[in-house]
Amino acid sequence: MNSYKKLIGNSAIFAIGGLGSKLVNIILVPLYTYYLSTTEYGTTDVILTTVSMLVPIASFSTYDAVMRFVIDKNSNMASVLTNSIVISLFGILITLSFYPLLFMLDIFPIYLKYMYVILAFQIFERLFAQYSRGVGKIKTFALNGILLTFSTGILNILFIVVLKMGANGYFISMCLANLISIVYLFLSCNIFKYIDVRTINRKIMHELLKYSIPLIPNSLMWFMINASSKYFVLYFVGLTANGLFAVASRIPTLINLISQFFTQAWQLSAIEEYDKYNASTFYTKVMNYFTSIMFIGSSLLIISIKPLFHIIFSADYYSAWEMVPFLVLGTVFSSFSGFLGATYIATKQTKGVFTTSIYGGISALILNALLIPTLGVNGAGIASMFGFFIMFILRYKDTKQFINISLNIKVFIWSLSLIFIQIALMNLNLVAYVEFLSNSLIFIGLLFINRGIVEKFLKLTLIYLKKVLKR
Repeated sequence: MNSYKKLIGNSAIFAIGGLGSKLVNIILVPLYTYYLSTTEYGTTDVILTTVSMLVPIASFSTYDAVMRFVIDKNSNMASVLTNSIVISLFGILITLSFYPLLFMLDIFPIYLKYMYVILAFQIFERLFAQYSRGVGKIKTFALNGILLTFSTGILNILFIVVLKMGANGYFISMCLANLISIVYLFLSCNIFKYIDVRTINRKIMHELLKYSIPLIPNSLMWFMINASSKYFVLYFVGLTANGLFAVASRIPTLINLISQFFTQAWQLSAIEEYDKYNASTFYTKVMNYFTSIMFIGSSLLIISIKPLFHIIFSADYYSAWEMVPFLVLGTVFSSFSGFLGATYIATKQTKGVFTTSIYGGISALILNALLIPTLGVNGAGIASMFGFFIMFILRYKDTKQFINISLNIKVFIWSLSLIFIQIALMNLNLVAYVEFLSNSLIFIGLLFINRGIVEKFLKLTLIYLKKVLKR
């Protein structure tokens, strides 16, 4: 039972540390829609998406290796950290050599310098953050998430609202926020004590790269599924439509809150529990509870989409609601893939991450090319959903060679079917109260199908209330 308590406890720490920061991220979206034009917002989103794609390439994804290797009790933390920093610096220098070419080709000419600074800062922010998680400084990792996002929020208000610097202000705030985060992690984790040039070793670098290089295509495939849609939308529909898609893409962040906090804790538990005799039972139970929570959360969010768009966005962005339901399901399948991805991390068999991601990414690319020209921006959401679904199914089958996880297929299919019915009802343009009532009844049915987790939640709530009342 201690394993479950530890998982819940770590999830709670990550949630407490990340909830405020994620909410600030969501709150900032209306600010962007009011103070940045759809063209400006679309441009900033494309550049940050490009940075997200380049981070694992330029760093050789060593931040993932740092977290996994420092967890091992017999690892030399100074050697792991120092060699990871050297690898990252080398990657940044290689990327920087392309600057003159990109400038000559007129690619983001005004904002190119910002892109490079944000890229370098994000690499070291991730490297130090993952190091803090690997050495057990979970509270530091969580607090860093708060600091990073609140710094971004305050600096956004200063540069965009007060100083009215538009897209330039947005990028300056991103640079400064990441720098603040790096300084905090550097001091909180006493990183200066673990940087030792005497530990630079080609053998250690080889071990780190052997683990991390297969994760680069994985990150790119996630980018391909999640973000390549923006480039297809930009090409086939236009920059304004990309601005709408960027706003729609932010809504699934609400469901991603549940997934991200849990997955961060789950990766640690998956590593610790993998070698134990009851690992299969532990993995299976956690997986089924997790799928139920994600389906319930996504159903609730889908019901709320239209009211949310009425309340928090300007009228110019309202039509973007149509893209959201499939993007939400894409996030759900993405979280399931991430859950199973922890198995590869626990076993250090990262090749499986590469192959499953390739198939999911290629599927999403093909569907983007086929659906966006015919269905418009809505095709991007459908492509994202199917790309992550294919990745999830492949990983579910592939990870059975390491550990047998038995998904409750009946509950899974029924839950997914009810959510598709909700989406269909939303697109029928029924009278508002009829649509809401119908979807609410479907949600109740979803709760009944997933009554296992609902009963567990109610039981834990009653136990907690009894303890509170006794005090």
